Amino acid sequence: MKRVAILLAGCGNRDGSEIYESTFTVLALSKAGAEIVFVAPDRDQAEVDDYVNNGTKDEARNILQESARIARGDIKPLNAVRLNDIDALIMPGGAGVAKNFSSFFTEGIEGIVKPDIAEFLTSVRNAGKPIGSICISPVILMLLFRDSGLKVTTGLDSEWVEKAKKLGVETTLKPSTEIIVDEEMKVVSTPAFMNDASFADVAIGIEKLVNKVLELA
Repeated sequence: MKRVAILLAGCGNRDGSEIYESTFTVLALSKAGAEIVFVAPDRDQAEVDDYVNNGTKDEARNILQESARIARGDIKPLNAVRLNDIDALIMPGGAGVAKNFSSFFTEGIEGIVKPDIAEFLTSVRNAGKPIGSICISPVILMLLFRDSGLKVTTGLDSEWVEKAKKLGVETTLKPSTEIIVDEEMKVVSTPAFMNDASFADVAIGIEKLVNKVLELA
């Protein structure tokens, strides 16, 4: 049985991980018979959003605690995960992934990946374990592995093609039902809600991603 880590950034598409993308990932892994290991960094979110009135709220929330809502409490802090205990990694998207895992939202393509996330993802990559990247989460890989020729998809917005070129990576325009596979770097990506897509289409793309990640593991 393959053990797959799901790396979460909180709970909610604006300031954490996108809940439906996370759920579709869990469902696809469960259908495939994989064992799921939920993980998240144990530190505060970059911001806390007001989902009813928009804007942000003047309060602090912990990423691990918020991610535990999706994981139903069964979650490990990122620094407690050993590479030997997982065969692959999947990152659901959500704006909170970019906000909590990097400085992309404030610095754009000049941004950096937060040290704890950078260390973990680099370790996974160096160990030759596949990474599944959903929605906006390929941005984290693009920043971290700049000038590597990494191939991903970030949806149908052509502006990302130029951003990718400046980072020394490649993004291909794809609908949410499709995936891009970088065989050399063992990275699989799908656009999900980067496009104006239905729940059904997002679920199709994520299931394809999950199955390919398991194939590569």
